[in-house]
Amino acid sequence: MLAKIAGVDVLLYVQTSGTDASPTYTVVGGQSGATLNRSANLIETTSKDAYGWAENVAGVLSWSIECDGFMLGSDTALDHLDEVFNSRSTLKAEIRLPSGKKYTGSCIITDFPYEFPQDDAATYKLTLTGTGALTVTTGS
Repeated sequence: MLAKIAGVDVLLYVQTSGTDASPTYTVVGGQSGATLNRSANLIETTSKDAYGWAENVAGVLSWSIECDGFMLGSDTALDHLDEVFNSRSTLKAEIRLPSGKKYTGSCIITDFPYEFPQDDAATYKLTLTGTGALTVTTGS
């Protein structure tokens, strides 16, 4: 039986320096959750000879990453995300699994709230919306 993957071992990294050809990634600190969303728009192609059944083909693919966590006193990745958000730039993000498998792509920060409740820890939420392909690299 194959081993299950613990979610705690899967982390989001963002490019904080380097070039597209040789990026330097930094883990986003304080993570408590992350979700990789992938979807395909459907193009409806039903014809009369489908005998009342809908038919579809896959259209445009899209992806996004949602992440939430606790704010830290100092975090290089969160500081960089602030800069990227304020400049409306794109950045590269990468989800890394313990096996070495990676999901990597360029994205835009589309939502980035901070929460500072009186009676709880300060937290962040982050939504990265992909622009272009999401590449999948298998572990070595």
